[in-house]
Amino acid sequence: MKKILLVPLVAALAACAGMDRDGASHARLVDAPTLGMAQADVRWPVQQWWHRYGDAQLDGLVDEAIAGSPSIVIAQARLARAEAAVGNARANGLPQVDGTFTATRQRYTEHGAIPAPLAGGVRTDSRLALNVSYELDFWNKNGSLLKAAVSESRAAQAENQAAVGILASAVGSAYFNLQRLFAQRDVLLAAIGQREGVADLTRQRYASGLDTQVEVKQADSALAEARTQLAQVDESIALQRNELAALAGAGPERGAAIRPVPLVSPGTEVPASIPLSLLGRRADIVAARWRVESAQRNVDAAKAMFYPDVNLAGFVGTSALGLSNLFKSGSQIIGVGPAITLPIFEGGRLNANLKGRAADTDLAIASYNQTVLHAVNEVADTLASIRALDRESGEQRKAREAIEQAYELAVKRYRAGLGNYLSVLTAQSAVLTQTRLDTDLKARALTLDVALAKALGGGAELPAGPAEPVAAAR
Repeated sequence: MKKILLVPLVAALAACAGMDRDGASHARLVDAPTLGMAQADVRWPVQQWWHRYGDAQLDGLVDEAIAGSPSIVIAQARLARAEAAVGNARANGLPQVDGTFTATRQRYTEHGAIPAPLAGGVRTDSRLALNVSYELDFWNKNGSLLKAAVSESRAAQAENQAAVGILASAVGSAYFNLQRLFAQRDVLLAAIGQREGVADLTRQRYASGLDTQVEVKQADSALAEARTQLAQVDESIALQRNELAALAGAGPERGAAIRPVPLVSPGTEVPASIPLSLLGRRADIVAARWRVESAQRNVDAAKAMFYPDVNLAGFVGTSALGLSNLFKSGSQIIGVGPAITLPIFEGGRLNANLKGRAADTDLAIASYNQTVLHAVNEVADTLASIRALDRESGEQRKAREAIEQAYELAVKRYRAGLGNYLSVLTAQSAVLTQTRLDTDLKARALTLDVALAKALGGGAELPAGPAEPVAAAR
């Protein structure tokens, strides 16, 4: 009978709460047609994509970075905090049990409601009880808060994976840039050897009266210029080694241990287009989607706050005047009953809270859209650069072959006394330029391959995001 009376009472009280808006978001999620994304069959990169280069040195650096980088520690701490919030939200939906013991020594007034012999006397009012309370979540407030906390936890998990991907790509890019510098150093050493040979030849021709001091000084200047460039590259190598060591969470000595390896071709098939469904697996996009879901669940919780809180409370224990009577027969107490609380006038606090939660949803959707647009732009830029690099590499290969032939002819003519040193120097400088450019293009192919893996999310393994982050946003 009491339960039958409780239901209409709660409904009547709920009718008293005034909600002046429904909390629906007015933002819209971007989709594939909006962005002009194709529905292509593109393979998702493997999680540890850096292993495909077959470079144990690179693998070790990435593993060290993931294990010791402060950015990863920060992301893991945020994940732990989010998981703790889930535990706290889950606890709100469970019964709460506590024990209490009080023993108050007091004198009772002689002019109150308490009759003699207690009136005017001093007694110890003691109570020992086990208290139980449970909130009946009729309006799904606690359920919504739990879903919001779980969504935040999954967003933090995705951000942790995003931090790993960003760090791995930073290490990969820095590593291949260092290998580019090592290759540039080899090119310069070869150029120095060539220029030393030409300088010796020029001195011999000068001694034979075939050249003047002008050609000798030009040869010496070209040799000094190459040695200057070598010193500059050595400085860049030292700085790049320090950067890699910092990314790996180690000191400069770790960078000094990195050895040169040949630049290899990435061998990655470049897709014609990237579908939005594939980009949707990027860790940063997954995190943004879960944040939209969390914001919407917080809106649901804010709506539920307009309705009555219904709690069942009970206790069992003993109560007596005087500690000696606390455990005597007849001192037992027991009680159970509902407690209903409804906000009737709260100065607009609940409406303001609902509007704030709705604004949070709009903000989360806008952030999600911004993340998607950034991802689309990042992939498009990377693919455009890779395609341009293919064309550039083909033309550069032709230019290098032509200038190498021109250099060989210039040296032969110079040795035979048919040409001057200026033509040799011009061709030699052009060969050096093209050889260094060839090295730069090979390294850029690798760094763009790293950039593509990063743009596609680095193969992050994550739980699926919500299929519809916000139903009202469609």
